[in-house]
Amino acid sequence: NHAQNRSYILAPGQPYRHLATMRFLFLWLFAAFLFPAFASANPPNIIFILSDDHRYDLMGFHPDAPEWLETPALDRLAKEGAHLANAFVSTSLCSPSRASVLTGQYMHHHRVVDNQRPVPEGTVFFPQHLQKAGYRTAYVGKWHMGHDNDEPRPGFHHWVSFKGQGTYFDPELNINGRRQAFKGYNADILTDQAIKWLGERPTDQ
Repeated sequence: NHAQNRSYILAPGQPYRHLATMRFLFLWLFAAFLFPAFASANPPNIIFILSDDHRYDLMGFHPDAPEWLETPALDRLAKEGAHLANAFVSTSLCSPSRASVLTGQYMHHHRVVDNQRPVPEGTVFFPQHLQKAGYRTAYVGKWHMGHDNDEPRPGFHHWVSFKGQGTYFDPELNINGRRQAFKGYNADILTDQAIKWLGERPTDQ
C-alpha cells in the first residue's frame, strides 16, 4: 500500500507580512500524495495554496501587480505550472469557503453559511478519506468554523489551531487538545509548527 508511506499536511490562512519568502506558502497549504489506489509507485506531490483575503492581482508575475510587490515563490509556481486567470469562487467568505474546500460541497449543502456557524454534526471532511487510504494527516492554522471551538476535528492525526479569528501576536494554540501559549507573530509560529510536524514524522511516512 503506497499510501502508507505518504503524508498530507494542511496549514490554513493567516495574516501575512513576508510576501517575498517561502513562509507565504503556509497561509493556506495542502500538501498531499493523492490517488494512492491507482497511482504509480511514485505518485506526484500535489500542493494546494489558498491565501486569505488575497487580491487576484497581488502576485508579482501578474501584469496588474504593483511595482513594489515581490512574490518569487508564487512567480515560480506560475512559471513552472499554470495560472488560471479566469476562475471564480462560489462562497466569497472565510468559513463557508473553507468548509467547501474541506467537504467538496456548496454552502447550501454543508450549511456553514457565515463565519460563526459550526460545522453540522456528521459532516465528513476529505482528510478522513485520506486517513482510510493510509495517509498521515495534519491541520495547522485557522479553522474558524464554530467560532469559540478550537478542539481537534475528525480527519487529522495532528492538530494545531486556535479559537475564532485568533490573534496576530502571542497566540494561544490548541495542539492535539492541549493549549499552549506562544510569543511572536501568529503566521510565523504556525509555519514553524507545520515544519516541526514534517520534521518529526517517521522517515518512511
